[in-house]
Amino acid sequence: MEEFQGREPRGQIMSETRSLELNQRKWWISVIFCGFLIFSGDSLVMLLLNFFYMQDNRSESNQDRQYRGTWTQALIQNAAFPILIPLFFIFPSPKPIQETVSSDQTNNPRPPLFRVLLLYVSLGVLVSVYSKLYALAKLYVGWGILVSTQLILTSLFSAFINHLKFNRWIIISIIFTLAADFFSSPGFAGTPDEDETDAYDIKAWLILIFPTLAFSLSLCLMQLGFDKVLVKTKRYGNKKVFRMVLEMQICVSFIATIICLAGLLASGEFKELKGDSERFKKGKTYYVLSLVGLALSWQVWAVGLLGLVLLVSGVFADVVHMCASPVVALLVVLAFDFADDEFGWLRRGALLGAVLALASYFYSLHKTKKKIEELNKRQNNNNNSEA
Repeated sequence: MEEFQGREPRGQIMSETRSLELNQRKWWISVIFCGFLIFSGDSLVMLLLNFFYMQDNRSESNQDRQYRGTWTQALIQNAAFPILIPLFFIFPSPKPIQETVSSDQTNNPRPPLFRVLLLYVSLGVLVSVYSKLYALAKLYVGWGILVSTQLILTSLFSAFINHLKFNRWIIISIIFTLAADFFSSPGFAGTPDEDETDAYDIKAWLILIFPTLAFSLSLCLMQLGFDKVLVKTKRYGNKKVFRMVLEMQICVSFIATIICLAGLLASGEFKELKGDSERFKKGKTYYVLSLVGLALSWQVWAVGLLGLVLLVSGVFADVVHMCASPVVALLVVLAFDFADDEFGWLRRGALLGAVLALASYFYSLHKTKKKIEELNKRQNNNNNSEA
């Protein structure tokens, strides 16, 4: 009997250790999978956008027409969220935790539903803003200069809003990411020619700054929403589960779709859709297919981005998103024959920089997870010894 009692704690320790290792393995697989979704979504979006603007005869249009169609692109970026609804019901959900209501809560009631609704409405407005302004900014100031500033803003917002602690490996990763993105912006068929646009004026800078502000702020608010709202409402227990990602993406995209649809109707841009489809070089069928493909690709990208925000942070999600630029640039070079667009030594160096950036951040995550695992093991050992 004494021998059996002596072996029981050891077996319990081993089972708890294996459980921790299994959770760590699942976490790493989830991170890699979400990163793959971001790379895939980024690549498909850029390839389809180039195809769309090449077939749309933008180069043959006048300057007034150059900047139209932005409400359509903003709507396309959010409108395919219904494909996520079946996945939302397929993924398992932990049982909610029922909590007793304290006297303070009864005196000043703040129902969880109100906080969740406020979170999704705020994020929906932000997403609709940067969807519209990004669509305009890509045509007005080009693609490359857009993304470089957003990581700096995301880092600043994360430090103040999410209290993210920056170690040297994260800082090194951010530096490599900025360098990689600066030298590897992919070619974009929608960028206006030099004779179609003016030099950078106040309007251009505002169009550049506001979408990056909205995007960076939305990443930090999404992380705050996961940590402080969805987890604390206890609807999914005390755990962060992937179903949270699908719920947030569906609800936020729904609100953003309504706003973008209202903008499309109010601006009268919907009247141009028929003419756009008729002017499309490949015909109406390819016009519809390109828009459908774009809508699906945006959802793939958004789910991967939100997944990394849930699992790690908004900064890491933005780093992975920006590190996809060299890969996307290579795919654009292989798929399209743009003048003066080649994968030269600068872009090869940027690809190496992106690899180093990801390696630095992954090393930081590895060290953090290793410390957490050691602390959990010590705590389990102490609990078992006390028992």
